[in-house]
Amino acid sequence: MDNTNQPFVSDQPLAAPLKLRKGFTLIELLVVIAIIAVLIALLLPAVQQAREAARRSQCKNNLKQLGLALHNYLDTHRCFPPNGVRNAGGGTDSTQEWSAQAFLLPFLEGANLYSKIDFDVGYGHPNNTSGDLHVKLMRIPVLLCPSDPNDSPRVDSGVAVHYPLSYGVSRGIYEIATSTGSAAPYGVNGDGGAAFIYNGVTRDRDFTDGMSNTLAMSEVKCKTPRFHDWPGAQPMDPSTISTPSDIGTPSGTTGWSSSNGHTEWVSGNTIHTGFTTTFVPNTKFLFSESANGPTYDISVSGNREARLVTTGGSTCAAVISRSYHTGTVNSMMMDGSVRSISSNINLQTWRNLGQRSDGNVLGEF
Repeated sequence: MDNTNQPFVSDQPLAAPLKLRKGFTLIELLVVIAIIAVLIALLLPAVQQAREAARRSQCKNNLKQLGLALHNYLDTHRCFPPNGVRNAGGGTDSTQEWSAQAFLLPFLEGANLYSKIDFDVGYGHPNNTSGDLHVKLMRIPVLLCPSDPNDSPRVDSGVAVHYPLSYGVSRGIYEIATSTGSAAPYGVNGDGGAAFIYNGVTRDRDFTDGMSNTLAMSEVKCKTPRFHDWPGAQPMDPSTISTPSDIGTPSGTTGWSSSNGHTEWVSGNTIHTGFTTTFVPNTKFLFSESANGPTYDISVSGNREARLVTTGGSTCAAVISRSYHTGTVNSMMMDGSVRSISSNINLQTWRNLGQRSDGNVLGEF
């Protein structure tokens, strides 16, 4: 039979018709977004904690470098640096005394900068501000904690004038300098019993309590709100001071700034490059300019050390060691070791650590 004209019929089954794949429903999409949000919420704190741990570690490393520099200075000069070297010249030169941190520059990879500074005049003198040598504006990385958000120049009237720092030297409990009645540069006794003296030096033999039991440096916050030259800061027995209210509440605007404390790394004034052990680390010393104004966490100082030759009296200061590390500050002891010290440390223990030879030799703390 001729099948030439017969239609072709396959013995294979016909393929099932294609079905289009559906997309995500709105509910499914919302569920996925919610899951991602939960994961981010769980992971973000861990990431932040890891970053803060790295910053805290770098902060400690900065202090270790400062400790090495301190002992290299001792090996070279047979003493530790002064905090505040008062020049005999008049005018601003005699009130712009140099900080201990500035004298450590050669041992902090800052020998080139150090060699250009004229220490015989103040840091605002043309010898130290001409050309590209604006020493007071120099950023010194090892003096800055990576957790401090105020790592930027201090600006006055739109002009950058100083650079801050995060590590202050130990200057005493409360009354840290007194006028001797003599002429400059010897008119101030700047020994507050601590590791560093205004316009004077300490040597290793002076640390009869042991250098491992004596604070050298501790964290401070860049651009701390402060009062300086505050007349209310008067000599008091430290045993009668346990809270900021015992000192009194500053008032008025004399010496007040909401951001100028610890902003001059070159200055030997404690309000800028030091701290005192009046209160334990991170103590809140609160001040408001007005009833409805912002509240600031401040430090206070009476007459700055540099002014005592002309004003007489004494420098009493509650310059608190503070940090951005929750519940602690990093501190360096005079032997170069670095400790994280709790804000809950006993006040008397903290004060004993701030004295180099008070006879209170501490064990573990």
